[in-house]
Amino acid sequence: AQPLRRDLHAAAHEALRALRYEHHPSKQILVQWKREQEQLNEQRYDTFLYSGEALNVPEVPPRYSESSPSVYGFEILNACFDAAFAREPRLVAFGEDVGRLGDVNQGFRGLQEKYGEYRISDTGIREATILGQAIGLAMRGLRPICEIQYLDYLLYALQIMSDDLATLHWRTAGGQKAPVIVRTRGHRLEGIWHSGSLMAGLIHLVRGMYVCVPRDMTRAAAFYNTLLKAEEPAVVVEVLNGYRIRERMPENIGEITLPLGVPEILRPGEDVTLVTYGACCRIALDAAEKLHQVGIDVEVMDVQTLLPFDRPGRILESLKKTNRILFVDEDVPGGTTAYMLQEVIEKQGGYYWLDSPPRTLPGKAHRPAYGSDGDYWSKPNAESIFNAVYEMMHEVNPQKYPSLY
Repeated sequence: AQPLRRDLHAAAHEALRALRYEHHPSKQILVQWKREQEQLNEQRYDTFLYSGEALNVPEVPPRYSESSPSVYGFEILNACFDAAFAREPRLVAFGEDVGRLGDVNQGFRGLQEKYGEYRISDTGIREATILGQAIGLAMRGLRPICEIQYLDYLLYALQIMSDDLATLHWRTAGGQKAPVIVRTRGHRLEGIWHSGSLMAGLIHLVRGMYVCVPRDMTRAAAFYNTLLKAEEPAVVVEVLNGYRIRERMPENIGEITLPLGVPEILRPGEDVTLVTYGACCRIALDAAEKLHQVGIDVEVMDVQTLLPFDRPGRILESLKKTNRILFVDEDVPGGTTAYMLQEVIEKQGGYYWLDSPPRTLPGKAHRPAYGSDGDYWSKPNAESIFNAVYEMMHEVNPQKYPSLY
């Protein structure tokens, strides 16, 4: 019987250990063979997780004029979806309350009446079959947007997302694809079951899908347009408390796109780099203004997508300037903030640029407690972000930044 590849490589490794002090030409032949085989086996077993098609969609920034109206966030999405359904005949959308009601936050308002019940439809309360339905439609050439009403409820569909959808392109060596767009909403609001931020569980279980975390509805619309120009599966997590916040309507709402894996600097600074996403962006900017008033200059960065994460290394470039970094989000301790820390400090080499220990400021280990006060003490707020940054600067210069309490 032919030996397994793993047995050959284990034997080669054993030989190289025994020959570690030798410089014989035959050793170099073995080293060269092992390197070549490592590359071949990486191609055999570790490719096709993504096709990468979505990463090549060029950016189209929003275009405004003096007459561009200020509208609610849900109206931004409504205009985006209207334009998408008009240009893409394969596009369908479905989920709980998506059809007749136009979804619970009105992103699809009036679109079922305009495009018909076959293209925009309601489902029962059954997240697993909503996702299964989307996979089947996508594999047959349609472009489904399946809505899971809240991020918390994604747990009911996570097994199918992880086992069936995220792995499809990889386990078929690129032979099959299912470009499902999973639309959901979460993060900061109020209530145990409707304001979760279960991001670490998501990003660790759906490798093979993209995970977009837009801070507002203009960025969400741009991500939908980007994803519809490619054929890869993705999750878009909209900010739950952003639908009634006003944004300017882009004149090219049906055309705007946003590159995946490219962070944006929301506020430049010199003292500390603050990395966050989603609903925490507005809170981080509020904290940054309060810190500015006491002489601390914070650079606030929105990662925009968690999968992929900072492809051009923009966060590292910021860290090279500030030499201090804080990761903030609403997930549990050791969750997505720890993931972001590893990406920057270990993978990007940020460790070599640190003058202070890197810090994380996540939410609490439990679900968000009830009410506005429960939210305040369950997740980072402007004051806790202020304190975390201020403590870092107090360590640097206790006289200039004395303890607050």
